[in-house]
Amino acid sequence: MWADTGSTGALLKGVEQRYNRAKTLKVLFTETYSVQQRVRKPESGTLYLRKPGRMRWDYQSPAGKLFLSDGKHAYLYTPASGRVEKMKLKESEDMRAPLAFLLGKLDFSKDFKDFQKRMEGEDAVLTAVPKSGKLPYSSVEFSVTPDHCIRRLVVRGQDQSVLSFTFEQEQINPALKDSLFHFDMPAGAAFADLSEGDSR
Repeated sequence: MWADTGSTGALLKGVEQRYNRAKTLKVLFTETYSVQQRVRKPESGTLYLRKPGRMRWDYQSPAGKLFLSDGKHAYLYTPASGRVEKMKLKESEDMRAPLAFLLGKLDFSKDFKDFQKRMEGEDAVLTAVPKSGKLPYSSVEFSVTPDHCIRRLVVRGQDQSVLSFTFEQEQINPALKDSLFHFDMPAGAAFADLSEGDSR
């Protein structure tokens, strides 16, 4: 149980300490997306994170889909379209952006404001608004367990979309191979470089 359900500051500090100590992270995820009441079929897989700036979303459903960041660029491969898109990481408006804080130094007060908290069973549910108005999302909601593990993340977009992630079987500091964060072009895939002004 929570030692202090009344202190939002204690909750934030506990989550920050848990993830700021982590160099790598592995967790199973389920992702759902809806916009204008149209709900996309849930997708799921394994998320790997390594500081600084690297992440790999390996989808089992749909099989073969991949979103990868190598620290500089982000790559999205969708087998259904046979297309790879390359973006500059900082310019990517992908709605996974609120998860990117796990790759650096987590500081809620720097990035978010207007914190609200409620309890759902043993979990604390924290809602916040990004300080920057230039981001593609308008609010985020974290569900946090008593040991400060993020169990669920809900991202509400400026376009009224809702992107949610549920996390299970989190592992802190697992051994992860460097090759996990290197993008290999799938055979026969079309390539689109959306990183304008890229010198490479």
